[in-house]
Amino acid sequence: MSQTTGGAILSQMLKQEGVERVFGIIDGTYTQLFVNFAPNGIRLITPRHETIAVHMAGAYARLTGKLGVCIASNGPGVANALSGVAVEQAEGNRVLLITSSRRPNISYPDRGGAYQIFDQVGVIGKMAKWSAWASSFDRIPELMRQALRQCYCGRPGVVHLDVPETLFNGKTDEPPIWQAHQYRRQDPIHPAPDLVERAAAMLAQAKLPLIHAGSGVIHADACGELAELAHLLHAPVTTSWAARGALAETDPLAWPMVHIVACNELRNQADAVLCLGARLGETDWWGKAPNWALPANQKMIQVDLDETALGRTRRVDLAVQADIRVFLRQLIAALGEVKASPARRELVAKLAQTRDADRAKLDERLKDRGSPMLTGHVARICAEFFPPEAVAVFDGGNCAVWANFFHQVKVPNTLLTTNHMGHLGAGVGQALGAAVARPDHPVYCIIGDGAMGFHPQEIETAVRNNLKPIFLVCADRQWGMVKINQSFMLKPWKMMLKKTLDPGETVNTELGEIQWDKLAEAMGGHGERVSSPDELRPALERCQAAGKCSVIQVDVDPVKHMWVPGLLHFKKMHQEPKGR
Repeated sequence: MSQTTGGAILSQMLKQEGVERVFGIIDGTYTQLFVNFAPNGIRLITPRHETIAVHMAGAYARLTGKLGVCIASNGPGVANALSGVAVEQAEGNRVLLITSSRRPNISYPDRGGAYQIFDQVGVIGKMAKWSAWASSFDRIPELMRQALRQCYCGRPGVVHLDVPETLFNGKTDEPPIWQAHQYRRQDPIHPAPDLVERAAAMLAQAKLPLIHAGSGVIHADACGELAELAHLLHAPVTTSWAARGALAETDPLAWPMVHIVACNELRNQADAVLCLGARLGETDWWGKAPNWALPANQKMIQVDLDETALGRTRRVDLAVQADIRVFLRQLIAALGEVKASPARRELVAKLAQTRDADRAKLDERLKDRGSPMLTGHVARICAEFFPPEAVAVFDGGNCAVWANFFHQVKVPNTLLTTNHMGHLGAGVGQALGAAVARPDHPVYCIIGDGAMGFHPQEIETAVRNNLKPIFLVCADRQWGMVKINQSFMLKPWKMMLKKTLDPGETVNTELGEIQWDKLAEAMGGHGERVSSPDELRPALERCQAAGKCSVIQVDVDPVKHMWVPGLLHFKKMHQEPKGR
């Protein structure tokens, strides 16, 4: 029998799963893993920090529908990856993390005093979807198959396999490599036919059906079916924050989540809700009143691939475990030629007035064309400059809020943020992962200067790998979201009157000057600096012409930057609703 290495076995298994990209930093502990990537048609893309590798894998998975794979070496490499694990698990992205550990006879448990050792499986197992350690050569293919099964069952998340360095690089007999269909489910989960018929009847009979889409719609590649169903029923669509743009926001039936009052009004008027791939979490107000109608007045159909999500935060009238895309296709067929009543169309048009009035009120703020600029201009100018299929990434506290309120998603699955974790700095890795996933589409990242400070070194990663995202760093030189909250807590009346406190009246909220454009140039990228709306579009044109990773420092008004749209709603969102 021919000999091979543990790393070669894992590389071959990744190949037969169709993996073409892996993200991570090289290390001697798993040399035989990454040297076998190229022979198996896999490209290793190396950032400068392991957490960025995890974020790149998560963004790549979300935008391609494929498995995102990343690697990290034992001890400090795995420790660096942990924040990425927390974020990508929370965001529900399909990521496989492969790590190295020290040799088995000093690990699990640590002999004591060993170098670069901690309980990697124990720690990640508490954070991720699944985590295991391969203690011997013969367990590598077995546990890798189990890991891949976990990657594709239920809600996506982070799956972890830990392998000792002696097994990665040591020799063993070459085992047979099973095909994917030989160890994991290939067909999507179909709903029971009677559940589809019951759902169709409930929606057809409703006075005003509402569709609420979660990120499960995006992961199921069901955005087309969502749009078809919405128009068949003439049913308005709201989304979770993570599913924003599952229905293009240019569609008259789309109620973007930034129009909070309009969404609340709609959710209280609807007498039937079809909840698709959404857990109805905190940023969905837990599905409770007063932001939603009481269950006694509103029937709820919940469809999810993950059975544990069904009826978890709100009781439902019909629970369906199924692949979202399959369910929607069967539901559309079951509804047949159903027609929305004139009364429903009239009610939807009336409700749309609140949404449209809110949009007009928000846009009034863009009349402020001062310098330093109002942050809302950054998102609006980018939305007008880039083609609809461009991938936008938002990162930061107040910066991400401004970007969300002045961006319109015109093509589904073109927006990346960390909605469940709000993790600063993740957008850098997401932008790089997006550039790998969609090399023919522009990628831009609107990011606060605080968030950019977490991983500015990755500009060099982009340059080295010929990735061309444009980072727009909104520089207010403060922790803006923290500062406004702290100001109201410390001196609320003065804050209401003056809109800001004097220097020294807040604690450690100020940041120093960084010349982000010059920093980009120092790493081989292109740099620009602007401070007014009129300067931004020409700067974007020069960035595109440069043909490389670019950074635009956008000097924004620090006082106006604190006063983000929807501030009171955001505060209320994190309080427990009083309804049931």
